[in-house]
Amino acid sequence: MRSIRAAAVGAVTLSLALTASACGGGSASGGGSGDSPRTLTYWASNQGASVEVDKKVLQPELDKFEKQTGIKVELEVVPWSDLLNRILTATTSGQGPDVLNIGNTWSASLQATGALMPWDAKNFDRIGGKDRFVDSALGSTGAQGQDPAAVPLYSMAYALYYNKKMFADAGIAQPPTTWDELVETGKKISKDGKWGLGAEGSNLSNNIHQVFVLGKQHGADFFTADGKPAFTSDGAVAAVKQYVDLMAGDKVIAPGNAEYAQNQSLSDFAKGRTAMVLWQTASATFASMGMKEDEWGVAPAPVQSGEPGTGTHTNSMVAGINMAVLKNSDNIDGATEFVKFMTSDAEQKILNKAYGSIPPVKAAQSDAAFNSPATAVLRETLATSAAALPQVPEESQFETAVGTAVKELFADAAAGRPVTTESVKAALAKAQQQMPAK
Repeated sequence: MRSIRAAAVGAVTLSLALTASACGGGSASGGGSGDSPRTLTYWASNQGASVEVDKKVLQPELDKFEKQTGIKVELEVVPWSDLLNRILTATTSGQGPDVLNIGNTWSASLQATGALMPWDAKNFDRIGGKDRFVDSALGSTGAQGQDPAAVPLYSMAYALYYNKKMFADAGIAQPPTTWDELVETGKKISKDGKWGLGAEGSNLSNNIHQVFVLGKQHGADFFTADGKPAFTSDGAVAAVKQYVDLMAGDKVIAPGNAEYAQNQSLSDFAKGRTAMVLWQTASATFASMGMKEDEWGVAPAPVQSGEPGTGTHTNSMVAGINMAVLKNSDNIDGATEFVKFMTSDAEQKILNKAYGSIPPVKAAQSDAAFNSPATAVLRETLATSAAALPQVPEESQFETAVGTAVKELFADAAAGRPVTTESVKAALAKAQQQMPAK
């Protein structure tokens, strides 16, 4: 899912929501699929540089859908900082949209509420079949062994974006492929008010994405095979320390980045204050910030060995956005038709071009736009070296607990307090205690 959001929901609130009886839907009537056959409500996630940008992208497509089907879609673009809380409220109050976007890392957590319509074989057949979607995207649609809770809409992966002029000025010919090279490169640049790498230290989910990937590289998953938290394993501790040390020890991230949570690192990059940033599908955002395409380059995110792949060579989580239908929608048929429209080959090309993301629909990926320098790296990463975050019901609580631990460690680093293996392990132990008992 996009890292611009902050997973603000607290673990206690989420725990209560996940154990409540879910009854979200498009109206308070609790009616069936034909109550309001000509109206749908849709909560879209904020994918562009602003909510207004999203409205400009989406509204023409919604108008097209209405012209084709006679069904009017009432759009609300919900900021990431509000989206999860809004969804959880909808699942317990019975007041919510018919169709909504969810970050794909939330799929299993929201599936556990029972509020989302399951995408069984029959429902997938109604939108053209499950085999239209790429496997990596389907891997983040819910818990293993259960029918998916959502349908992939946008696929994304992390990559290393770098400022070509800043690299040239520092005499750096190629982007780094290993973490050691990244630190070496960052140190050459981090002077005179400029910094090597940007980060979003107060963005909980961005923290999770980075330390999850580093955890994979250190042989850790943060959860055991049977779904129990394992936050204090040697690999998990090493991953968190390596990430925070980019500020605390290596000093290639500016201390002020400890407070960043809403794209400030991208703004710094676009303004030439920071030479590198690890991000998902950033090209459209850079363009909206006035950066020309030839001013930046993109390369695979670093791995310890320099050769991305599977297992300890993983260099991204499987990022993306899924579409879900609330089970108690009063227009299930119309909602399903809308999902079919949004995941059609034609719309997938339009929408993913607009956002610089990758279509999770196989046929749409053949478009030349998704083989550009900006997107080819992302496609390759998704196909060969990305891993899905744990698809467990407690995933959202994991984002909150561990994301907050990393945020607090960044605050220590920014304040000059030592970040040691012991302090990292203690922070992760505290996070693990906040998880519900299995």
